Order: sequence, then structure tokens, then C-alpha cells
Amino acid sequence: MERIYIGMGSNLADPAEQLRSAVDALGQLPDSALVGVSAFYQSDSLLPGQPRYTNAVAALDSTLAPLELLDALQAIENGQGRERLERWGPRTLDLDILLFGDRLIDEPRLKVPHYHMQERAFVLYPLAELAPEDLHLADGRTLADLLKACPFVGLERLAHA
Repeated sequence: MERIYIGMGSNLADPAEQLRSAVDALGQLPDSALVGVSAFYQSDSLLPGQPRYTNAVAALDSTLAPLELLDALQAIENGQGRERLERWGPRTLDLDILLFGDRLIDEPRLKVPHYHMQERAFVLYPLAELAPEDLHLADGRTLADLLKACPFVGLERLAHA
């Protein structure tokens, strides 16, 4: 089994409920065990004019292969009404593989560690609730290093999942 961290986000159709439903679905994945879920956080959208996002991170132990897991996550997104109309557009649910054990994955459909995660407070702070601060990324930086470089700005911590 490998420890996998999944970023979750929603800004449409009752975002907190979308995340709760996603957590339930993650707990039902085959050959996997849901280990933990961070608190929910609200943040502004990356693009102006969109509703605020609700974000969280889930920790999963799984023997699924990376692309099998990606397919399962996309099936969960689709089941919750996800439409892929525009990059960074509003969405009912976004599930991203942030980290997959200590693997570096560079496939056309999947890049791990997730691109830009080191710059996104709405990813790093929920991740820090579940992952050890001495967690090392492939480039040698620790989660603690990333947190120091990415201030807790524009985030609002909500109730736990």
C-alpha cells in the first residue's frame, strides 16, 4: 500500500456537501482505505468572478496503480456532475492526486507531485493537517519549507469534514 494525498475542491452546488460526498466515495474505492480528511477551507477562485472554493485534502492508502486511481477519481467527479468546460472554471468537484507515495509521475494524463501545489495555500495547509512536516518532495524540499514560503492568506478554515 502507498500513502496518497488527494486534493479536493468545489465551488458549485453546495461545495461542502460535494466534498462530503467525495469523501464517502473515496472510502468506497477498491483496494484502498481512507486514512484521514483535513478540515475544510474556503478560498478565492484563481479566476475573478467565480464563487469561492471549498477545499480539503484526503489521505488514502491504496494498492491501485496511479492511472487506475485517476480513472476512479474522474468517475467520482463525473458522478457528482463535473463538467470540463474551461480550465480553472467553476466545478462541482475537482479531485487531484497531489502526492502518490514518493513517486514522480510524468504521464500525459497525470503529473505527480501535482503541478503548482507548492504555491497554493488551499492545498498546502489542508495537506499539513495529514502529512508530516518533514515529508520530502522529490526536489528535497519539506512540507515545512513549502508552508514557510506560502503564507496563510486568503484562506478561511471551516469545520472538520
